[in-house]
Amino acid sequence: MPQFLNATDADFEARFAALLTMKREDAPDVDEAVAAIIADVRARGDAAICDLTSRFDRLDLTPETMRFSADEIADYAGQVSAEDRAALELAAARIRAYHDRQMPRDESWVDETGATLGWRWTPVSAAGLYVPGGLASYPSSVLMNAVPARVAGVERLVMCVPTPDGVVNPLVLLAAQISGVTEIYRIGGAQAVAAMAYGTDTIAPVDKITGPGNAFVAAAKRRVFGRVGIDMIAGPSEILVIADAQNDPDWIAVDLLSQAEHDESAQSILITDDAAFGAAVARAVDKRLETLERRAIAGASWRDFGAVVVVRDLAQAAELSNRIAPEHLELAVADPDALAAKITHAGAIFLGQWTPEAIGDYIGGPNHVLPTARSARFSSGLSVMDFIKRTTMARMTPESLHAIGPAAVRLATSESLEAHGLSVQARLDRLNR
Repeated sequence: MPQFLNATDADFEARFAALLTMKREDAPDVDEAVAAIIADVRARGDAAICDLTSRFDRLDLTPETMRFSADEIADYAGQVSAEDRAALELAAARIRAYHDRQMPRDESWVDETGATLGWRWTPVSAAGLYVPGGLASYPSSVLMNAVPARVAGVERLVMCVPTPDGVVNPLVLLAAQISGVTEIYRIGGAQAVAAMAYGTDTIAPVDKITGPGNAFVAAAKRRVFGRVGIDMIAGPSEILVIADAQNDPDWIAVDLLSQAEHDESAQSILITDDAAFGAAVARAVDKRLETLERRAIAGASWRDFGAVVVVRDLAQAAELSNRIAPEHLELAVADPDALAAKITHAGAIFLGQWTPEAIGDYIGGPNHVLPTARSARFSSGLSVMDFIKRTTMARMTPESLHAIGPAAVRLATSESLEAHGLSVQARLDRLNR
């Protein structure tokens, strides 16, 4: 049974604080194992990748068979039904159109001294996309990672997707084909992250790695950060729904279950200003769990980490939401725009009762790779900005250097960096002569 909290209860603050700090991940000590895997890949390269794939995925590979051939990709993509292909193509088009608008502009201007200042944006040269395999094999994640990279102008896009026991999801390969992925390798786990970060004889290293994965993948991304860039360290999925009583309890129930079915450690929370409605949603969840295919997973998530929070009004709901900083936030209320104006921390906001979070997972347009575990307080979801970097530009003229150079010399002297000051002063001396 989920937790039921009421803001009028004397122990509410303590119970809500405990909800915020609830540890939702099984946290086996994987870091040591991941460190050993990365060291092995760095030392033995392709041989380590093949040995580890045989061990963890029960799939025997050689360096020549690690990469999907163009014919294999075409063959698997051809197995996808016309209806599924059309859905993927529509999703890709909407994701591309949304991310096109995120591209920033280069800037350049001349200031009052005559100096030219500005910046320009350029893409990373190569990006690595990690895609989970096996049961958690999501073509939508391929689109959400690869399409923004392509919009950003990344030339080389490498995808690693494990195929346990040799089982391939044709939708994943079709999504990669639609997105413009240039290389696809049938490897996964920490070894795939290590291969993309450090390179092997077969897999050239990339500049940035994005995409979700299990605890081993997350630990590997944490370890290779600095050698390459990463998007984020993602935890179990989460959803917060703020709903008033003018909703169908069953709609809200399936919205909550849409994230609970991801993982037993996922978290689904309802905040409402109507206690009777909250109880009705909880009953609707129980009823849905009787028939849901993934009821074992969703039921464990709802039982162990779910919560129904009753508040005095929607203003208090917004306050609590900002403390939760949820990955996904649904505002199923009469005036969602007014409530959204009070929200400062959320990965993605879904406005109104006709906008279920699941639409954002597939076809809405905004990215579904989002900050979890309250990290929306300080970070954002995946975007084209993750695949480009800004280079600043400056050009001095004799006049502008004469105007601002003496201050630079003073500051260099104050920091006891003599050569810094001399590099400016030498030019000032020429001007003064």
